[in-house]
Amino acid sequence: MKKLLIPLVVICLLASCVKQAKKNPMMNPFFEAYSTPFEVPPFDKILNAHYLPAFEEGIKQHNAEIKSISECDKAPDFANTIEALDRSGSLLTRVNHVFSNLKEAVTNDSLQDIARKVAPLLSQHSDEVNLNAKLFARVKGVYDCRNSFKLNQEQLRLLEETYKGFVRGGANLTEDKKIQLKKVNEELSLLDLTFGDNMLAETNSYKLTIDKKEDLAGLPESVIAGAADEAKAQKLDGKWIFTLQKPSWIPFVTYAENRSLREKIYKAMYSRANNGNEHDNKLVINKLVNLRLQKANLMGFESWSAFVLDNCMAKTSANVYKLLYQVWTPAIKRAKEEAKDMQDMIAKEGGHFKLESWDWWYYSEKVRKAKYDLDEEQTRPYFELNNVREGAFSVANKLYGITFSRLNNMPLYHPECEVYEVKDGDGSSLGVLYMDFFPRNSKKGGAWMTNFREQSYSLDGKNIRPVISVTCNFSKPTGDKPALLSFDEVETLFHEFGHSLHGLLSQCHYPGVSGTNVARDFVELPSQVMEHWASEPEVLRIYAKHYKTGEVIPQQLVDKIVKSGKFNQGFATVEYLAATILDMDYHTITKGGDIDVEAFEKISMEKAGLISEIIPRYKSTYFAHTFSGGGEYSSGYYSYIWAQVLDCDTFQAFKEAGSIFDPTVAKSFRSNVLERGGTDEAMKLYLNFRGKEPSIEPLLKSRGLY
Repeated sequence: MKKLLIPLVVICLLASCVKQAKKNPMMNPFFEAYSTPFEVPPFDKILNAHYLPAFEEGIKQHNAEIKSISECDKAPDFANTIEALDRSGSLLTRVNHVFSNLKEAVTNDSLQDIARKVAPLLSQHSDEVNLNAKLFARVKGVYDCRNSFKLNQEQLRLLEETYKGFVRGGANLTEDKKIQLKKVNEELSLLDLTFGDNMLAETNSYKLTIDKKEDLAGLPESVIAGAADEAKAQKLDGKWIFTLQKPSWIPFVTYAENRSLREKIYKAMYSRANNGNEHDNKLVINKLVNLRLQKANLMGFESWSAFVLDNCMAKTSANVYKLLYQVWTPAIKRAKEEAKDMQDMIAKEGGHFKLESWDWWYYSEKVRKAKYDLDEEQTRPYFELNNVREGAFSVANKLYGITFSRLNNMPLYHPECEVYEVKDGDGSSLGVLYMDFFPRNSKKGGAWMTNFREQSYSLDGKNIRPVISVTCNFSKPTGDKPALLSFDEVETLFHEFGHSLHGLLSQCHYPGVSGTNVARDFVELPSQVMEHWASEPEVLRIYAKHYKTGEVIPQQLVDKIVKSGKFNQGFATVEYLAATILDMDYHTITKGGDIDVEAFEKISMEKAGLISEIIPRYKSTYFAHTFSGGGEYSSGYYSYIWAQVLDCDTFQAFKEAGSIFDPTVAKSFRSNVLERGGTDEAMKLYLNFRGKEPSIEPLLKSRGLY
């Protein structure tokens, strides 16, 4: 009875809060200016019951603003139409920034239920704005006369992006097609949520429980301790629990000697949301792919890929496939060589079985140790999380002169969050950075950067500084040990930190083109270029310090890390490219119909020439980049390799200058790329920095494929 009573009480309380919030808007923290330090969201005062009223009021206020702009009796110009539109909807933006971020980082049943209610409201509202004929007429009026307004580059870019946004939102469609588009958009928004919820449920529902100590053979003590802590948290003292969170299953398949258990957890990982239960995503994928094609056709494109890429640097699927296979050819060749090395290792040990995908992590680690006398557990003690974070801060300081100061007594959305004020070299504030490092059942997998407030200038000229958030799923502290990272996690921290610099260093006037509001295949440049510094010996000596002794990482170990830096790159490149090709294949479909997801995936990978020992980094049913998160990376997962051409060429500029901290190159990258947001075409921004177009050779060399 108690289990039934508690939810009933909570439901009644939430209902009461919603009613009170509607009766008295000032009770809702979203309805007034934040009185917090740096005006960050007052997380300690925000209740789940506040979201829906705030969304509804935000939509109401935005509608009033849109009406005022569209019915203005003055001739349309940049200020009264484009700028006014860009600055409209402040309440809606404010609540959406908080809600969407917290739903990913600290979700619960209540937030998921609110999301299902809010998604169609936001979809409908977006369509009402995009399909507002009077509003579009004014936008088009400014666009058609753009040469007469004497606009600066940023204003011209905002105008062009605003006009393009309306066209891509359906403004030129006939009335009957507009009705169709609204219906498709609403369905897509709900399917997106369903995919993500299914994936989270499947990830959280699995656990590998071990009660025999011999089944832990090969696992490092830190991994065993973490599994024991997990078991204890689930009231299974004396046992060990492994989950499908990366810091749990990756060490297991890398070190566990029990092959059958490695196979078990690995198959559970790649079978997520593909088990024929209520969380199966195959039907969701089917609907998503067909609806995206339907939307693309409505917009006059033959495929979803053609529609998406028209707004990216790549422009066409042919250009994307060309790059992918330029890298695929040497990568698959290298992967086959790596597979042979591991098959030889199996034979040497007396094994009589063929290498399978669940063996790759285990035997590649053995080969790494044999070739370079290096394994991950040798380096972990030197990659204590706090030191790594300070290392990233130090790199930013050396490059751009910025500093990071820990802030205490700040509103937090979770107790594990850390908050920093970021200052420029002259002492002025650049913004606030939240960092949230560890996995939990309420957090989606992976790592990402987002914001609670974007940088812009107010109408009275005040530079509004951003509030940025970096969220990860790193190895937790265990027992008396702090959080000790794998080198892959180190690179992830540097990567997401690079995204945060893109947001923090922004110096744009308009929210629509500030910070990370750039082409999808350009946004990964600032993040990926930061990864290069993580493995540089000069930088390793700054942050790689033994967590017990404080000893700087020995040069001998640094040499081993550098030497092994290109190890297993055939596998790493191929598993990524396989997922990228799968994403492209789904979205270059030009004819709708039922899709057998498993058969489609099989044919796609066979056509590419993927070897059986490797699976795509993300199989279809848990490919969140392309099927969830607003479809942000649908027909766009290639962006990482596209941007890597740029980031390798960027780092080459530092190498050519003679120092990885060359101040002239750093200043140029900051002023021409990081500060500029999306104020110009991506390639123009890059050319302004580099002075020439990038070449693919630095990328191939970086991965050891050239």
